[in-house]
Parts: sequence; structure tokens; C-alpha cells
Amino acid sequence: MQHVIQIKNLKKSFDTNTVLDNCNVALREGENLVVLGKSGSGKSVLIKCIIGLLTPDNGEISVFGQDISAFDHHELDRMRAKVGFLFQSNALYDSMTVRENLEFPLRRHWIKTTKESVNDLVMEALENVGLEKTVDMMPIELSGGMKKRIALARTLILKPRIILYDEPTTGLDPITAKEISHLMIEIQNKYNTSSIIISHDMNCVKITANRIAMLMNGACDIVGTYSELSQSEDTRIRQFFD
Repeated sequence: MQHVIQIKNLKKSFDTNTVLDNCNVALREGENLVVLGKSGSGKSVLIKCIIGLLTPDNGEISVFGQDISAFDHHELDRMRAKVGFLFQSNALYDSMTVRENLEFPLRRHWIKTTKESVNDLVMEALENVGLEKTVDMMPIELSGGMKKRIALARTLILKPRIILYDEPTTGLDPITAKEISHLMIEIQNKYNTSSIIISHDMNCVKITANRIAMLMNGACDIVGTYSELSQSEDTRIRQFFD
């Protein structure tokens, strides 16, 4: 199966603290790969390296077969247009309406559009998350679950081939978290997206994961399905499933 992201021998340190140490992991086309690990284990650092927000000390990150370490600023921007990033905090602009928040990535990536096509893209993205009627609302008028859906709609508006989810259910009640998890599956099935999901919500992990990579001691040496890992007798793994 083709790999859309391949990470080899990745190392990232902050002063004397080594967060990622010879980390190797690959994302297959069309799959949801959950990266599971304790708080502070380097999960968010990993996806920030993938999107170019952090620069690794060593190692290689290939996206669509291209080593991003060789990319200049413009090449990184073009790559980011194909890789959606759902922030843990949602990162909606409070001073903008839902429509303006969704239009922002189209302007940011200099995509040529007409007023009519922009409106079509906005409404399609909102339809994907079931919130067409919020188009003229302000973020302050939205619930936590609605904000998460709008943030996902903004990620989808560029029709990315890859989506990176950073703790997509954090701060949500169990019912809303389950709805968001199922929505992520719907997006995967509809658009054949490939996704890396950072999560410690085991319900989200069980619903969304095709495979799970355990991030321990800076490396992803343990990879398997939910069923495989949940039956492991390794105490380091069992602590997440008990």
C-alpha cells in the first residue's frame, strides 16, 4: 500500500530534552493512523514537524514522496494546501463570522476563485459537518462541539488529501466527542482522506483508528490495530486500554 507520509529516524530536542528519538512511522493512503502516548511524549511535536511548524534536528519526513526538509517557504505553503491541520484549540477567529473563517484559507493560499465558487465551497464544507445554518454566526454564538465542526469545515474547504488532527475531542462531552469521532470516519469514507490523529481519548481511538502507533521514549516502535494492542500483555501498552 502506498505511503503518503513517511517518517524516518526523526529526532527533535528542546535544549537538553530529547522529545523524538529515531522515530519511524508511515501513514498509508486512505487510512486513519492514531498516534497514542502519554502527555508530553511528543505527539503534537511530531505533527508540527510534519506540517513544517517545527524543524527536526535529524531525520527525514516525506510527504507525497517528497522530502519536505528541502522545501522553501513557497513549497511548504503549497504542501500545506494539501495537508489540513485541525488545531486542538480550533483556532477560529473571534472577530470573523463562520463564513469569513472558512473563506480565510482560500485567501491564504491564493486560490483563484469567483464569489460564486467561494460561496459553493463554504456551503459544501458546512454541509459536510451538518452546520449550514451557522454560516453568518459568530464563534461566540457556537457551542464547543459546533466550534470543532466549524474548524473541521475550514480544514475541509481546501479538500486536503491528508488531515492532521491534534486532540480532536479534547474538552468535549462524551456524546459530542463520539459525534466528532464518527464525523471523522464519514470524512475519511467520503473523500478517501489519509489522517494522523493525536488523541488520548480511547473512545475516539477505538472509533477512528485503522492502526495505532504507540509513541514511547521518543519512538513509534509499536504499531498495530486497536484489537491487537488491546490484547497485548505488555504493561506499557495495557495502561492505555485498561
